Amino acid sequence: MSLLNKGGDGIHPVIRSPQNFVAGAFLIVAAAFVVWMLSGLSQGTLRTMGPAMVPRWTAVGIGLGGAVLVVLSFLKEGEALERWHLRGPIFVLASLVIFAATIRSVGFLVAAPLSMLTAGFGSREVRPLELVIFTVAMTVFCAVVFRVLLNQPLPMLVLPALSIQF
Repeated sequence: MSLLNKGGDGIHPVIRSPQNFVAGAFLIVAAAFVVWMLSGLSQGTLRTMGPAMVPRWTAVGIGLGGAVLVVLSFLKEGEALERWHLRGPIFVLASLVIFAATIRSVGFLVAAPLSMLTAGFGSREVRPLELVIFTVAMTVFCAVVFRVLLNQPLPMLVLPALSIQF
């Protein structure tokens, strides 16, 4: 099956919004991957939630959103595919690796800002001062939420022979 219909007046694309189609297809594939990865974990019930309930249903919601994008790509005119740039994905992936590599060795107060600063440079339009302000604000906010409000055993700052646990 071709994605182009040949009409009397020329060629008309069946997919009217290629950008929405590709984005929706990507979301569906990513959601299916997450659901598959969670297949070994118990979902539990609403009364006793298991470790897979929230991530699984979040993935299902994201997959449904992707399906909506795919359907709309056939019904409404939209943007063509743009040229892809690797800068953003590379910096975001690097920030995830940095966070994973440093959270246990130096603690959250070092790992989070390093990760956020790295991810921020994934955009060509980065403004360093705004990025630093955002990084400090988000680090403080996340530290309060995870350590104080949710009481998670998060190493805040790890120094040689000294670990600060708030």
